[in-house]
Amino acid sequence: MARGRKKLTRSQRRERRRKSIFVLPNLITSASMFAGFWAMVAAMEGKFVEGALAILIALVLDGLDGKVARATGTVSRFGVEYDSLSDLVAFGVAPAVLFYLYSLKSFGRLGFLAAFLFAACGALRLARFNVQVETVGTKYFVGLPIPAAASVLATAVLFLDQLGITAPVDSLPLLIMVYLLSFLMVSQIHYMSFKELGLAKLKSFNGLVATLLCFILVAMQPQIMGFVLLALYVLGGPFGARYMAKKRALTEPTPTLDERTDNV
Repeated sequence: MARGRKKLTRSQRRERRRKSIFVLPNLITSASMFAGFWAMVAAMEGKFVEGALAILIALVLDGLDGKVARATGTVSRFGVEYDSLSDLVAFGVAPAVLFYLYSLKSFGRLGFLAAFLFAACGALRLARFNVQVETVGTKYFVGLPIPAAASVLATAVLFLDQLGITAPVDSLPLLIMVYLLSFLMVSQIHYMSFKELGLAKLKSFNGLVATLLCFILVAMQPQIMGFVLLALYVLGGPFGARYMAKKRALTEPTPTLDERTDNV
């Protein structure tokens, strides 16, 4: 006599469904890592524009996997760790290799160290983010996010290609830019989080018009405006921190003579 199947409870069925779609966000994360690997292979073959586009594709996939995980209720510690490893490949190693072959190689050891520093600082940035994720809010990032730094390098390639400048590019400003991005990733400078922009809940008419204008500008010249907007975001961190420091200095009360005497 055949045994009847054991009837599952509702919670067990829900858990089984949850596990059955658990693979979906991790497949998207794998696709992001594949795009980063594709960028490195393209760079080795001298296809720098193709490699830059692959990094930007990885950026889109990286933003998608987390949303899918939250929407399907499949957020897990494994997924978080796997996402960090994927980010290191797609936004740390891949842009470092791409930009080394594109421009930094001509500077010899200085260029090699710049590429390595970018990848190393990206790894440190990801490790610090994983440690501070429970204590730092979602309104800002501490240090330049590694996807933003990688996107600056990718859009720089597209920007120069649009201007008719072909690789290899022997440019000192590009070398300095890589060192600057590396420093900003491990700095304590606060950068605005795009999670707090609230475009879906936008109520201001002027804000809507400004957003539409940005989309139009990017659509007209995506290779140029993409790099310009990202450069403004990167520079906005240090200038924003300086502005907030001045604002706090103006709002803080000036200590009295007695208070200054007590501190001596």
